[in-house]
Order: sequence, then structure tokens, then C-alpha cells
Amino acid sequence: MFDFSDFLDRDKSIFYEDINEYTSVLSNKVQNSSFLVIGGAGSIGQAVVKQIFSRNPKKLHVIDISENNLAELVRDIRSSFGYIQGEFKVFSLDIGSDIFSSFIDSQKTYDYVINLSALKHVRSEKDPFTLMRMIDVNIVNTFTSLQKAIEKGSRKYFSVSTDKAANPINMMGASKKIMELFLLNKSNEIEISSTRFANVAFSDGSLLYSFLNRFSKNQPLVAPNDIKRYFISPEESGELCLLSCLLGNNKELFFPKISKNLPEISFKEMALLFVEKNGYKPIECQSEEEARLDAAKLIKEGFWPCFFSPSDTTGEKDLEEFYTKKENVDFELYNSIGVIKQKDVSNSEVLFIFLEKIKTLKDSGNWTKKQLVALFKEVLNDFDYYDKGKYLDSKM
Repeated sequence: MFDFSDFLDRDKSIFYEDINEYTSVLSNKVQNSSFLVIGGAGSIGQAVVKQIFSRNPKKLHVIDISENNLAELVRDIRSSFGYIQGEFKVFSLDIGSDIFSSFIDSQKTYDYVINLSALKHVRSEKDPFTLMRMIDVNIVNTFTSLQKAIEKGSRKYFSVSTDKAANPINMMGASKKIMELFLLNKSNEIEISSTRFANVAFSDGSLLYSFLNRFSKNQPLVAPNDIKRYFISPEESGELCLLSCLLGNNKELFFPKISKNLPEISFKEMALLFVEKNGYKPIECQSEEEARLDAAKLIKEGFWPCFFSPSDTTGEKDLEEFYTKKENVDFELYNSIGVIKQKDVSNSEVLFIFLEKIKTLKDSGNWTKKQLVALFKEVLNDFDYYDKGKYLDSKM
């Protein structure tokens, strides 16, 4: 059975001190509040739901587009935590639909609305249609659900961001940066907070998650040899979201502090360690073809084929960062968390012009990636996007 602690030299959560210090505050807030978690059946979503459920909320409703993941979430919750006195329900809904709006209208006010839905892959920007859906999910749907929370009189709206929103170089990171701006624009109508993440190790769809699948199918491991990242566990991702949602003041954005407990590790190192922890000796191949063709023979002999190559696809960031030099950051408030004190949006008109232009393109039924990139640059003047013409789907 995979154990995340096998990969990092820490025996407890990096947020342990803050969770422990504020444990009574967190528990009291949860026990006296109702929650709506949007996108609650993904890896981060499930971790957040478990953090809330374990503290016995008055009401916890979970929405996700994946019926299967919701079913597994309920099974997992019942098998690990059992039941609570409050109401726990899940709903398989698309938050971009009219049905979602009708659902919200039918419910009493939620104290906290937590939005964890996202298209998080850089590979999602390879074509104009998937890219438009990413804009819908990461920006438009966030704005729609934020408006609903305001209309219903919710106390707080939390939406997860990404490390890639700091000095974004890809459309995914830029979409989340624009999302942050929409949150700030409405911060005078509802309290908002957010987080920027380290990589959630072995989260659904991630490169490390693919290692599990490659092993189950006796296939070679592939990773870039020139990219390092910070990694947190799924449980830690849930803790960070909970801390930001319940403790964060209006317009604050939480991120994990860099420390000896959060080392930067290369994907190549993680791949080699993964192979060794599973009882094989890694062997580096010189090409994808060699790794594929020799896989069966090498695995029978106790070796695992790996292919490592430089990152040469669109949108891959060389360095991971959580904040920029222009942002006001406080490192003293918490033991393991840095806090960005965000400023009000200086020109909110550009945000709503952006929404209007996106709607016009969708209504036309015809748009290009070039048009979408141009619209992003109208909102983010310093957005430095470079399309290399090669995407992750063209690699193993």
C-alpha cells in the first residue's frame, strides 16, 4: 500500500503546529456552521470534505460533476469516520448548469461556500475548445457561484488557486490569476480567501499519480529531468484549505512556507525513489521507444525502465513560486503558512469586459486560441505567454 511518508522525510503534517494551535477555533467554527463544497470529489476536494466532516458540521453538502467519485467519497467517509449529527449529502451536479442555480435557490444559506473545482492541467490549453472549458470552469463558474453566495447571504467564499498564478506563464495559471481578481472585486460584498498550493503528491491526474498506473500496467516511468517542485500530501492540502477558509481574513491568500520540512524535489528523484520503494532497480533508457520495447524483459529481471528528458512543452514553469515581489506577504502570522495581503482591484471594468468578450466568442460558436490569449493579456498586462507548439500529449 502506498504511503506518502515513504517519500518525504517528515512523520507529521507540515501544518501540524498551526492545526494544533487553532484546533479549538477550527472545531467550534465547523460545529456551528453549514458548508457547501463545490468540486468536493477530486483529490483536494475529498481531503477538504474529510477535514470538515471529522469536526462534526451542522450541515455539509458536497457537489461534483463526477458521480463515481462522489460514490467513492461517501464510501470512504462512512468507512473511516462513520456518521455525524448534522446533515451530510452529496449531489452530482455541473455548477455551470441551470440546474445548479435552481439547486442553490432551493437551499437555505450556507455559511461557507468552498469552491475546489478546476481544470488544473497545463495540457488543457492545447486546443481552443478545451481551453474555453478551462475558462468556464476556472473563471466563469467561479464568478457565477460567487454571485450566488452573495445573493444568499453566505458568510465566506473560498476558492482554491494555484502556485502557477504567481507570475503565470501558462493559460491555466493565468486563468486562476484572473479568478483571484474576480474574488477581490467582490470582497466588499462577501468575505473571500484563497490558497496557492505546492504540488499535491499523487493527486488524481498528476504525474506522480501516473506512476501508480504505470506500475499496475507494467509500463515504463517517464518524467522531466530538469524540473523541481514542492510536494504536499492530499491530507495537507485539505488542512491548508481549511485554515485559509476558517482563519483567513478578507482578501488573504495562504501558501505553504518553504522550509526544511518542504524541500524542493525533482520529478526524476521522485520517480527513482518510487521504483526503489516498490522493490525494483531503476534503469534509465535513452528513448521512449527503448523504454517501451524493453519493459517486459526488464521488469521480469527486477528492473524498471525509466526515461527522463528535458521539459520542452508549452507552459512548463522552470521554478515553483507562491508569491511575487509586488505582493505584500506576511510570514509572521503562522508557523508554517505565509499570507499574501491582497489589494483591491484597481480596474474592475476590464474584468467584466473580459466576461462579455468570452460570452460573445462562445455565442459565435467560433474562436481561436490566439483570440483567447489576447483576451487574457488585456486583463493581465504582464502575462508572458510563449506557445512552443508542443504539448504534453505529444509525449509518453
